[in-house]
Amino acid sequence: MELSRRRLLVLGAASLVAGCTSDQPSSRADATGAPSPTRSGTPTSSRSEAALPRVRRWDPDKNELVPAAKISAVRAIEKSGDRAASVVRVIDAQYGGLLPGSASVLVVCRSWARDAGGEIHGGGATYDVRLVHSGSGWQMTAVHPSHPGPPAPHLSRAAGRVLADRRIELPPAAHADVRSGQVHDSVLLAMLTLARTYRIGVSVVRSGHPTYVFGTNRLSDHPRGRAFDTWRIDGHPVVDARTPRRLVMGYMEAAAAAGSYNVGGPYLLGSAPQFFSDDTHHDHVHAGFST
Repeated sequence: MELSRRRLLVLGAASLVAGCTSDQPSSRADATGAPSPTRSGTPTSSRSEAALPRVRRWDPDKNELVPAAKISAVRAIEKSGDRAASVVRVIDAQYGGLLPGSASVLVVCRSWARDAGGEIHGGGATYDVRLVHSGSGWQMTAVHPSHPGPPAPHLSRAAGRVLADRRIELPPAAHADVRSGQVHDSVLLAMLTLARTYRIGVSVVRSGHPTYVFGTNRLSDHPRGRAFDTWRIDGHPVVDARTPRRLVMGYMEAAAAAGSYNVGGPYLLGSAPQFFSDDTHHDHVHAGFST
């Protein structure tokens, strides 16, 4: 059953606040190329000057497999901002799962909200939007916002290096995942290794991803902090048909060399479980780690 608009707005507003309080964006540019907001909880301007940023509507790439599913998911999340007090910018929308008749679309967002005092605070979240297909198109059945957890009192050296590395673009929920201390060093060290060669646009790390591999009862590596997804490599979206095939394939091979036992993407490079390819991974590269 499709969620009512009222229920979606309530859900979106609640998770927007959660995103704002759990995220601490860095000062580097976000994945859309726009300057990131200041740290969560810190006013971005004086009360008299506070103004919500203007945001661009997200549109699917021409090379999308099922653009209608992504549009349905994204438009619902974009509308969760009430315009007067909050706005949402969609950085990316990738599949968390794609099957005939059903889908999970992970909507990766940055957000800004005006508090009761009129000050603007930046944050963000990733939403796992579930949909089913019917005669009238793609209908939402559920929305699951990310819950990264509070920052850890102490971080590993690898986590600190990832957060400081300007060649690793982390959206708010992924940034908060690393800060929570719940991402394994195997993942973080692989990111650092890949960043020596590539500029990495990370979409999803731990929170905001389906708990189980979509359509199965197998636990995903993501919620255990043992995987990360890449939606953009050296500024080129994986889904874009103009992105050089050799760039994506080279990145997949490099992820395997960096320790991933399970690399998925739009191209099949070898046999399972080392490499795999399916419709879900048409728009990003997945790298999973056993420890």
